[in-house]
Amino acid sequence: MPQLAGKEVGPIGYGLMGLSRPDIKLSDDEKIAVMRAALDAGANFWNGGEFYGPESANSLVLLEKYFAKYPEDADRVVISIKGGMDKPNTYKPDSSRTNVRRSVLDSAGQLKGRKVMDLFEVGRHDRVTPWATTVAAFKELIDEGAFRKISLSEVTAQTVHTAVAAAKDVGAPPIAACEEELSLLTADILTDGVAAACAEHNIPIIAYSPVGRGLLTGNIRSQADLYGAMSRFPRFSEDNLPQNLQLVDELAAYATKKGCTLPQLAINWSRCQSLRPGMPSTIIPIPGGTTVERVLENLKVVDLTIEDLDALDAIRTKYEVQGGRYPGGLPGKS
Repeated sequence: MPQLAGKEVGPIGYGLMGLSRPDIKLSDDEKIAVMRAALDAGANFWNGGEFYGPESANSLVLLEKYFAKYPEDADRVVISIKGGMDKPNTYKPDSSRTNVRRSVLDSAGQLKGRKVMDLFEVGRHDRVTPWATTVAAFKELIDEGAFRKISLSEVTAQTVHTAVAAAKDVGAPPIAACEEELSLLTADILTDGVAAACAEHNIPIIAYSPVGRGLLTGNIRSQADLYGAMSRFPRFSEDNLPQNLQLVDELAAYATKKGCTLPQLAINWSRCQSLRPGMPSTIIPIPGGTTVERVLENLKVVDLTIEDLDALDAIRTKYEVQGGRYPGGLPGKS
């Protein structure tokens, strides 16, 4: 089994962001039931955020309620939290020592001692604070017992090398993970040096949005099927969505041949990139899911071969994805 922060984890993790969406009308008990189902199905790596949802109902608040009900699960679950945005949350990165300390300690405080965070990362670096300063702040907090290991998020290949060197310089634990978008729609890290840099330093990749923000579920066929602010994302525009659905449909046909669903194919495509030469040996996708049925579907392991990966890459080459990952103005890699 793969390992994160020194603990064995399942091959597919669970992303908590969807449970904090304001349009999800679930009670806390219903959310906790979904989380328990994920854990019982083998997904003991959970990924959340300080800025996922309002401060009064973010991932930390939900996790505290979960571990209050199931204290015995605290040692079973490995949690990764991203923070490092300003407060109040306006999604403006602030990677200064002051804000990193604030973010980590506030997050730890919301857990009320139920669980120590295994991994913590700045969701985006502010591109102003030197990485050495941010990593040194993390080292202080690790020494204080606020969390255990440093993770990276949305970084370039050069930043991977820089952060690894900074951790070594200040005597911090080695960088334990790197969270990046990876899906059949977004495979940039496989060719831009990020995955290769992680492989060089033996850093596991946490693959977020493995089903392309829902496009690779097969359930989005028109603008009417979009939720929240997804209509602002370029790939879902009225012009781009019909073209991108051509790729989705051919991938769905391949999933049928493999005897799995489209989401299962997509999630395991990300996971199985570890089979490729020069890739990290551990790639853990973190699909979400707000129902037990969806979570159980997403957690099914489908073993793909190199021949499968080659065939899927050939399909991807036929249909160039239209539109960027994010709307303009949102912070990119740092």
